[in-house]
Amino acid sequence: MKTAKELLLGYLENINDADATIDLFEDNAAIELPYLASLDKQWRWEGRDVLYNFIKSFPKGYENFAFKNIQILIDTPEQVFAEYQVESIFKKTGKVYYQTYMGRLVAENGKIKLLREALNLVEVTKAMTVQQ
Repeated sequence: MKTAKELLLGYLENINDADATIDLFEDNAAIELPYLASLDKQWRWEGRDVLYNFIKSFPKGYENFAFKNIQILIDTPEQVFAEYQVESIFKKTGKVYYQTYMGRLVAENGKIKLLREALNLVEVTKAMTVQQ
């Protein structure tokens, strides 16, 4: 049975492979990015089919989307908290998307039950905004 740390590392390493990534989640799992709500964006995805579609589509909006500089800060068998970064190009604008995420993963029965991530919304807005 996988620990929370193993599940998080599997998620981060396989983010561009939706088939491999979705196998890490339990059927009623959720991914949350709560701060996206302040931009009037969807912030919660729940259930295997919804998660699969989110994981499959999200990285496609970016060139070379990959997590790096992973730092595990808190590690128990059921929960892990880490910081990790991305530096890629947002395809619609051609701008650099630089982000430091903070993620808390909750594991249950060797699968991801919840992944809640915090991110810098200024960086999201800078990458997605077209100059006029």
